[in-house]
Amino acid sequence: GNQMNANTKKKLSDNMIWLVLVVLVIIMSIANPKFFTIANLRTLLTGESIKGIMAFGVAFAILTKGIDLSIGASAALIACVTGALVQPVDLATKALANFGVQVPAIAAILLGMVMGVIIGALQGLLIAYTKMPAFIATLGGQLICRAAAKIFTTRPVSNLSDGYRWLGSGMIGPIPVIVVVFLIVFALAAFILGQTRFGKSLYAIGGNDQAARVAGINVERNLVLTYIWCGACAALGGILLAGRAGSADPANSGLNYELDAIAAATVGGTSHTGGICRVTGVFCGILILGVINNGLVLIGVNDNYTNIIKGLIIIGAVALDMRKNSRKA
Repeated sequence: GNQMNANTKKKLSDNMIWLVLVVLVIIMSIANPKFFTIANLRTLLTGESIKGIMAFGVAFAILTKGIDLSIGASAALIACVTGALVQPVDLATKALANFGVQVPAIAAILLGMVMGVIIGALQGLLIAYTKMPAFIATLGGQLICRAAAKIFTTRPVSNLSDGYRWLGSGMIGPIPVIVVVFLIVFALAAFILGQTRFGKSLYAIGGNDQAARVAGINVERNLVLTYIWCGACAALGGILLAGRAGSADPANSGLNYELDAIAAATVGGTSHTGGICRVTGVFCGILILGVINNGLVLIGVNDNYTNIIKGLIIIGAVALDMRKNSRKA
């Protein structure tokens, strides 16, 4: 009786977000039959993959009551640096004019991942050991990374090698590589949060860091690892971004991507009060924003209205979440 009712209610509220997604898909499909075609769904997933990977990154930070505002800018910096390494040696407009080697793609990509890890570690150390708010530390990181990208090169880094571009624009049969990478990061995030001690520690830290400390969890170490994960996701995003576009732009690559990533994680039910995050929810949040972006373009809605609708959905999702969580309390 009553117990079942409570269970049903919990199931409903947990899966409400999938219902929202289904309703949006139905609306878009009615408004434009082109929406629900294989070709368009591929376009939709390709378009959301980079921000999606960043959303899986920033969700970990939000889970610990933190945030990472640097991911778009660090993605741009890493895209520019790694892109410069794979430019042809004889290119007149090379970003690294005196660098006489075209680095193998895999080496450049690994270097980019290492850069992301270092950027994440530096910010994580600041946040964990000085107790500086993550908002401030990563806002500083954002400003530094964006400026560093612009100092590194004044113009877009283009003519990237085919090997380097494969991750962002290659295909495996009918499936874009970028979508495969996105799904791998989704699976990895789900595994880390669901199955590892590190993942379980993050829920504990986000719920109550003092209690987590008493339980013997090394809060600082786990926070540093959290921002390393964010940095790695940002780096991967930057490499995919350059690969997909065929160039890296110091001023515009990854611009405001952190906000879309935070929006997706938030719509997906990751609570900014800490301790609550379902990776499947984040995945659904990414798809919801993707359906809105893609569907409204197909219907021919003005871009500005798209953002108004996105804004309302983000606010609405969190308002519902607050109600849900206050009822629990």
